[in-house]
Amino acid sequence: MRSIWNGAISFGLVSIPIKLVNATENHSISFRQIHKEDGGRVRYRKVCELDDQELTAAEIGKAYESDDGSIIPISDADLAGLPLPTAKTIEIVAFVPADSIDPLQMDTAYYLSASGVPAAKPYTLLREALKRSKKVAVAKFALRGRERLGMLRVVGDVIAMHGLLWPDEIRAPEGVAPEADVTVRDAELDLADALMDTLGSVDLDSLHDDYREAVEEMIAAKAEGGPAPELAPAEAGGGKVIDLMAALENSVRAAKGARGEEGAGGGEGGAEVTHLPERKRKQAAKKTTARKSAAKTGAAKTGAAEKTTAKKATSAKKAASAKSAASTKKATATKKTASSGRKRASA
Repeated sequence: MRSIWNGAISFGLVSIPIKLVNATENHSISFRQIHKEDGGRVRYRKVCELDDQELTAAEIGKAYESDDGSIIPISDADLAGLPLPTAKTIEIVAFVPADSIDPLQMDTAYYLSASGVPAAKPYTLLREALKRSKKVAVAKFALRGRERLGMLRVVGDVIAMHGLLWPDEIRAPEGVAPEADVTVRDAELDLADALMDTLGSVDLDSLHDDYREAVEEMIAAKAEGGPAPELAPAEAGGGKVIDLMAALENSVRAAKGARGEEGAGGGEGGAEVTHLPERKRKQAAKKTTARKSAAKTGAAKTGAAEKTTAKKATSAKKAASAKSAASTKKATATKKTASSGRKRASA
């Protein structure tokens, strides 16, 4: 691969000669602008607005336009004379955890190649140090006339560098989040979890640009003089969701069908079961067990209370019966005594 920049990594007092190589490439299909009437190419010419003369690249320089419209010429010598220590050096300024870098800052990716045999040892040292520390290096470097921020990390046996946007280049997400106060139910979250589990993971190498392939197929057909192939129209997106639960359930069913899982269907009139993920099933089982245990404990307490009440009622009944018998016996004795007294008085 062709290098686009040569310099060195500054790692404390260690200097590692390296070459910078693009780690990505653009496969997008580019189009030319033409005159619809005759198919002629439309070209842009760089013309001086003062004398209306077309200029070559060698005749074109740089300038800064101030707020009042004044033009301030800037030469390459002016820029070269600036005190830019990172002009030919990737200067490492810190080592930080990878998750401390906001993905919003990520920009173009590069591979750093050791330049020459002497660079192999310090290059390997830095690579293995990054591996063992499980950290990334934050660095400053200059490329195409401006100083940039970068992040160095290990990819296989290579050190890769991601260009980073400066923190003040990240816009605050003001007015982006929904302003309405929305409440999400647990049942909706459960279905969302089920959909995520059903979709599962994906091999990124299996993904490809369907649109680019369709464009290439269309161009090949037209180049051979034939009509453009008929393609299925893309489904219109952005529709209003009327029933979120129904949409989630249909999404889970469609995802299962795409993966060939059993029970993915479900016609009208049939009962439809939405299976919870393993974590939800365990939580539901725990709740069911807790409810059963509580029910048993409650039943046991109720039975004990009923037995105690029955015993008290029986004891009270026996006591009442004994009291009644005692009263009857006493009344009988009193009656007998009175009768005996009357008999003696008569005699």
